Amino acid sequence: MDIFKIIGAIGVLFIVAAVLLQDRRKQNMAFIVAGALLEVYSIYIGDTVFIVLEVVFIAAAVYECFNMRRAQPSSLPR
Repeated sequence: MDIFKIIGAIGVLFIVAAVLLQDRRKQNMAFIVAGALLEVYSIYIGDTVFIVLEVVFIAAAVYECFNMRRAQPSSLPR
């Protein structure tokens, strides 16, 4: 098994873990890591649809992270 298939398999495991997580922040971080790993694999196999899908998947997870941070009040004094 080559390294890129291992990277892809680890990405799939991160998606499974993210679905099982209860904490939204940790879930989004796991989705970002999974998307990045699967993006590497999709580039390796040269599947354009999969490449675009992973870019959108990562962007959605990053967007969700920023929205969560914006919605939370800052704990720092102003």
